[in-house]
Amino acid sequence: MERISWNQYFMAQSHLLALRSTCTRLMVGATIVRDKRIIAGGYNGSVSGGVHCIDEGCYVIDGHCVRTIHAEANALLQCAKFGVPTEGAEIYVTHFPCLQCCKQLIQAGIKTLFYAKDYKNHPYAEELFAEAGIQTEKVALTDLAVDYHYREKAVHVRQLLKELETQTDDPEKYAALKAEAESLFNL
Repeated sequence: MERISWNQYFMAQSHLLALRSTCTRLMVGATIVRDKRIIAGGYNGSVSGGVHCIDEGCYVIDGHCVRTIHAEANALLQCAKFGVPTEGAEIYVTHFPCLQCCKQLIQAGIKTLFYAKDYKNHPYAEELFAEAGIQTEKVALTDLAVDYHYREKAVHVRQLLKELETQTDDPEKYAALKAEAESLFNL
């Protein structure tokens, strides 16, 4: 049996964390690793206990949602909260960090950034990473399926079921299709 690489393993963790995101604009996950051990994880979302974008929409000012704390920041804050040092650690992020997160990662002593997707890569962030001697490496997630559209698919299936219910002549067939959809999508 062939195992996935460490980079794929930690990137998969970040993609899994992203599925917890409460941001409706972009689901991002981050995993901080030291010595091949996960020391923290984060995803983008609102302040703990606060209103979430998935519930009330984004709070956008100047094109940015001000309600959201970025995944990288949440992972770093988790380390700060529990007294876990980040000096010399690596971070795996689903998307290239924004300029503010770049600066936070540098200040936290992160030595290597692995990211799966380019996302509005700011040239100054790239320059700052290089000046700080932080290695950046793109590591696309392969061989694993992560569905970022599961919410939309579940809503679509519910709509299709409602439409089918009004048009079917076979209640037993409809009940079987509905039961299968409910089991697949936890409707």
